[in-house]
Amino acid sequence: MNERIKELYKQAEKSVAFLSNSKESKEKIMLEKFAELIVIECASICYNSGLEDSDAHAQNLMFHFNIDNCRNDK
Repeated sequence: MNERIKELYKQAEKSVAFLSNSKESKEKIMLEKFAELIVIECASICYNSGLEDSDAHAQNLMFHFNIDNCRNDK
């Protein structure tokens, strides 16, 4: 596995370490956090690319995956 992906995985693990939920619930939350961290990383790369409309592409990624509740699902 790529080193950055390993770092993101460890970060996701740490985010659920304090939870007292069942193992199944912790795994689900950890996987959701891991996926969220990957999307944030991708959005950051887009934003920092310096390409035309890079900020719009980063925002589109965040919106598409509803990171930080950037949209309201109805």
